[in-house]
Amino acid sequence: MLQRWADSGAMALTGLPDVPLGPPDGLVDALDPLGRRFGLDGVALLGERAALMGLWRRGQTSCGGSCRLFPTRSSREWLAVSLPREEDMDAVPAWLELDALPTPTSAPALWSAVRHAMAGSADPGSLLDRAELFGLPVARVGEVTSGDGDDGDGVTRALIGDAEPRPRGAEDLLVVDLSSLWAGPLCGDLLAGAGANVVKVESVTRPDGARRGPAAFFDLLNGRKRSVALDFTSRTDMEILRQLVERADIVIEASRPRALEQLGIRAIDVVRGGGPRVWVSITGYGRRSGTGGLGRVAFGDDAAAAGGLVVWHDHAPLFCADAVADPVTGLTAAAACLDALHAGGRWLLDVSMAAVCARLAGPTVSVTEGPGPAAVADPRARDAAAAAPKLGADTADVVAELGLATSA
Repeated sequence: MLQRWADSGAMALTGLPDVPLGPPDGLVDALDPLGRRFGLDGVALLGERAALMGLWRRGQTSCGGSCRLFPTRSSREWLAVSLPREEDMDAVPAWLELDALPTPTSAPALWSAVRHAMAGSADPGSLLDRAELFGLPVARVGEVTSGDGDDGDGVTRALIGDAEPRPRGAEDLLVVDLSSLWAGPLCGDLLAGAGANVVKVESVTRPDGARRGPAAFFDLLNGRKRSVALDFTSRTDMEILRQLVERADIVIEASRPRALEQLGIRAIDVVRGGGPRVWVSITGYGRRSGTGGLGRVAFGDDAAAAGGLVVWHDHAPLFCADAVADPVTGLTAAAACLDALHAGGRWLLDVSMAAVCARLAGPTVSVTEGPGPAAVADPRARDAAAAAPKLGADTADVVAELGLATSA
């Protein structure tokens, strides 16, 4: 299993810069059968973004550099702090209740302030509460445990309504992919590979942020989809969106429930009304109130830390692979979608990234008898099926093909 981890390229992204580490116990065994369902190496999926972006392991700094692990005063609790967006950086002084920082504030100065605040904090809970207040992706390492209200794999399944369509696979089904970045788009790409007709829907003013990243990675996740772009302030375009989600066999979205509800789309009502067979909702901590995360923001590295999917060295956590919550969640969500189609009925799948990671977390496998650094393979990525279409390239064709009304 250790050699399998090394050969996959994931070990190159795990551990200290000069000490590659093995995976959490059970991770490889869990990902292999999931990957085989789609004819893929499930472990190698963890390294695809890193392979295309030239990322490497950095210990307590994530491979992408936007998330870091900090001990609190007692060193018994650790927090993962992500600052991937400009607004996250801007919110740090208010979050930490700092009087002033040098202006213009540099990223090193902000990280130094965060480290100082963590070291002096005797109450990590208050830091988490204030982070949620400011919409910052911050998590306590291991705060989510496997089985926290899900079905053992990080997915809470709800059979909606009385309709019982016959069981079937994904072939020729219409998938409307409203998600962005990595986990949701990977789920959509895997369903496309299973034969589904996937339409990626984006806002004309706020398209998928991954379009700004390496084109090769965006192509990998979206090359098998058609692109629809809509103006969410337009009554006509909102009517098109409503019809799309009602006509879809599968909907994938990765936003907090209130985001779609503000657009007049409530998942449970759409499914209950005879809409999609499967609605896949991917969030950091789940859709339900009382799970500790209904309104919390999460990205791949901090969600993994929340679920305890890290590796340990000298009693300190280090990042496991690159934003690992994203690929493992995308793979898990796609498999859960196939299971729901096979079972028949109409389903709402509540996929918590942190809970998926909690199911996969475990003690770090020792490398004392395993491969040395020279035997660790570089991460690798699949070839994209095609270049992803330009934003909105297929809007007119999809509207015409599905006979969607274009007036509200």
